[in-house]
Amino acid sequence: MFSRLFSQSKVGWLRPDATVADGFESAFSVLKTEGLRDEYIYRAAVTQKVLLGKHSLNTACMLNEFRAGSCKADLVILNGTATVYEIKSERDSLDRLRNQIENYKKVFATINVIACDGHVSRVLQIVPKEVGVMSLSRRYQITTIREATDCPGQTSPVSVFESLRSAEARTILNELGIEVPAIPNTKLHSAMRDQFSRLCSEDVQRSMVSVLKRTRNLAPLSNLIGQLPQSLHAAALSVQVNRGDRDRLVHAVQTPLETARGWT
Repeated sequence: MFSRLFSQSKVGWLRPDATVADGFESAFSVLKTEGLRDEYIYRAAVTQKVLLGKHSLNTACMLNEFRAGSCKADLVILNGTATVYEIKSERDSLDRLRNQIENYKKVFATINVIACDGHVSRVLQIVPKEVGVMSLSRRYQITTIREATDCPGQTSPVSVFESLRSAEARTILNELGIEVPAIPNTKLHSAMRDQFSRLCSEDVQRSMVSVLKRTRNLAPLSNLIGQLPQSLHAAALSVQVNRGDRDRLVHAVQTPLETARGWT
């Protein structure tokens, strides 16, 4: 199957000693072409240029498809604050953008929309002025059109609670000095939700960032990321790779392409 898919990709000539990693890089360079780019290309750009460029896996954390109200955020980076990146590629419509922003405002202090050049003017018309707007150029560079404003006070503690795992919500309450009642699990969700409703937005936002950076920590993947081609970094950080599978993955991408063509 690998051989068939690679042949169908038409990525062009590769040197005789090329590896599977080289094959992925070659295919990625084709997919980066303006007009062909889908969500993954934008996700990879934010991963490489923001998470791994401005920050590191030791200081920041990335969440993928994180629930926020009735929506799922494409990408969230947690550093000193919680910043969501909504992707609008050449293949995306802007029909849902206004509703997505309204949901994100309740959970994340900072909001950015990263879009193709063709969407930028319309995005600027749709989103409020505190929302940042970025574009991904044809040269695969991220340009900031408008800086985002950090607004932790606009977030809703209840909406944050509904986005968290129960254990994470409990930890936040403990960090804020609030005792979680010892009641049956059937009543616990409602009780904790009520406790969150009484909290300060800024306090919850700050504690959420602190807790999620620990519970969703990506630092253990640093060694794996260092051995994979850049084209696979976003994928490796968004899909759980068991510790036992990491060595096999590294071995696979280091395999000569001619050998891999025989994989079935």
